[in-house]
Amino acid sequence: MYNNTKHYINGEWLDGSSQETIDVINPATEEVFGQVGRGTKEDVDRAVEAAKEAFIEYRTWSVDDRVELLDRIIDGYEARKEDIIETIRLELGSPVTKAEEVHWQAGMNHFVAARDALKSFQFDERRGNHLVTKEPIGVVGLITPWNFPTNQTSLKIGAALAAGCTMVLKPALNTPMAAIILAEIIDAAGAPKGVFNLVNGKGSEVGDAISTHKDVTMVSFTGSGVTGSKIMENCAKDFKKVSLELGGKSAYVILEDADLKASAQRAVRNVMNNSGQVCSAGTRTLVPSSVYDAFVEEVLKEVDSVVVGDTKDKSVEMGPLVSLDQYETVQQYIQKGIDEGAELIAGGLGKPEGLEKGYYVKPTVFSKVDNQMAIAQEEIFGPVMSLIAYDDVEEAIEIANDSVYGLAGYVEGSDLEQKRYVARSIRTGVVMIDGVPRDPMLPFGGYKQSGIGREWGDYGIEEYLEVKSITAYYDGE
Repeated sequence: MYNNTKHYINGEWLDGSSQETIDVINPATEEVFGQVGRGTKEDVDRAVEAAKEAFIEYRTWSVDDRVELLDRIIDGYEARKEDIIETIRLELGSPVTKAEEVHWQAGMNHFVAARDALKSFQFDERRGNHLVTKEPIGVVGLITPWNFPTNQTSLKIGAALAAGCTMVLKPALNTPMAAIILAEIIDAAGAPKGVFNLVNGKGSEVGDAISTHKDVTMVSFTGSGVTGSKIMENCAKDFKKVSLELGGKSAYVILEDADLKASAQRAVRNVMNNSGQVCSAGTRTLVPSSVYDAFVEEVLKEVDSVVVGDTKDKSVEMGPLVSLDQYETVQQYIQKGIDEGAELIAGGLGKPEGLEKGYYVKPTVFSKVDNQMAIAQEEIFGPVMSLIAYDDVEEAIEIANDSVYGLAGYVEGSDLEQKRYVARSIRTGVVMIDGVPRDPMLPFGGYKQSGIGREWGDYGIEEYLEVKSITAYYDGE
């Protein structure tokens, strides 16, 4: 990748107005493996101007033309598969198998979902002699997190392109390299100049410049609640539309008639996936008191089987956390759990044996957790699982909903009607039953402090559209 320190603006790789660069660290080695340019407000201004100019034409592209562009991007994404996998392994610390099966595949799924949703999307609706039409909102700012470098970028880019919008992307500083490859793919696919622009840099500089720019009509952000609140405040000043996918502290509800072994396996893997750096992870596992001890035994067996280690090793399932800051944050939460009186039954403080280099964390499980403890209420963003006992289903629902977040929920059991009841009762944007994964065509987003708006598939395209009604559009026939 020879474009690392440049920004992609108006169809060209350009030096930034600042000559400064930012190091990108490999979290498995703690060593610098690359650099990106430190973008400025001036770089954002150039990118937004290019997107504004490109919007004039791109908004008029037919559905077929946009589908063909997405087809070419999908082909290019497939062709760069090995580059993307290796880049995510290096910048995120993802084990190579997960870099392919989770990260690369998620990016592919979202580009395909955007294309397929576009093919059948109804932009126009006749009501009597009048027309209701959905039009692209304009220039959009896309600000993406570090934990899923292709998932979050592809779902936003794909939906915005499908809607007919032009865009400026600011990827996370910890994982910017995959976005550079995506820019190269979009360029090779023949996207018109200015339709897609990429500016790397700090959130306090580039992110603020995007969210306060007068010609940006919408901002789509995925990340922390603190940053989401600041973006919302910035956007409120000139009434920009915002789409926010924020944090989570999801409940994983085990019902009394669940298969305890299978449920424990899924619950543990759900928390340890991506080293626990998943906003929708079911980190609060709610277990009936009647089967609590038996479930704990199954959890301990499963945690003990999680393979942590060298990201190049295909047998490894869990790599390091993304940064020293994140490592220290997770260590602080583990200490909080101990101090609050939760029982540490697996993992704990420090690094796994033999992994002194890299930001590795032990897969950690607390039992006898009270839902008011910090480890049960606050998003840790690490491989830390909290086991909470309950006496009946109504109590489980009450505990699940006792959170400022409302992103995801999980239910495991045998009685379908009871699973349906619990799923409908949990106040979250997504609920998964018996570990069945989310379909990329289903909407994704949260209630409460987990965000505003929905992404994925046709719901994702909707976010980038304005609704217009035109009276007497038809001649009355």
